[in-house]
Amino acid sequence: MIQQEISTMELIKSGNLRAFEDFFRLYYQPLCYHALKYVSSVDVAEEIVQDLFYTIWEKRQELTITTSIKAYMYTATHNRCTKYLDHRKIEQKFEKTTREEASAHVESPTDLAGLHEIQSIINKTLDSLPERCSRIFRLNRFEGLRYTDIAKKLSISVKTVEANMGKALKILRKNLKEYVETV
Repeated sequence: MIQQEISTMELIKSGNLRAFEDFFRLYYQPLCYHALKYVSSVDVAEEIVQDLFYTIWEKRQELTITTSIKAYMYTATHNRCTKYLDHRKIEQKFEKTTREEASAHVESPTDLAGLHEIQSIINKTLDSLPERCSRIFRLNRFEGLRYTDIAKKLSISVKTVEANMGKALKILRKNLKEYVETV
């Protein structure tokens, strides 16, 4: 690494917020464009890059970069995009499997219409949740991750995972109350 990069990283490691802000301004926009090549959504690209910077700040003291900072940032962005795309494939596979299994059990066109309506309500509800809340719910319910695994993956506490799951379930129950039988 060149001397200026080493100096910048040392300042960031020591918690210098000004150095981090300069670093962010330098790389944020180009990395968003880079991510956009893979994910085809401005919002997703920005989220991926923001999450990268958040992780760098949170783990700044353990961070060791052996290549140039620019190469590291572009590689990290590419890896996060790949991870996102893999995750989307899993979600799509789950949704397809769910639809196929549900349609195998549907007995009438009315049942099928109701099923589509329920799935639509679930999707709209999850899309309307705050991003982290929706992501936590999907990681737990669609990918089967435990709360502790989600907490580690997202660098948050288990209590935060529990609170977000509770929030998501409460809103889903509210939005689906007319479809759920009461005992």
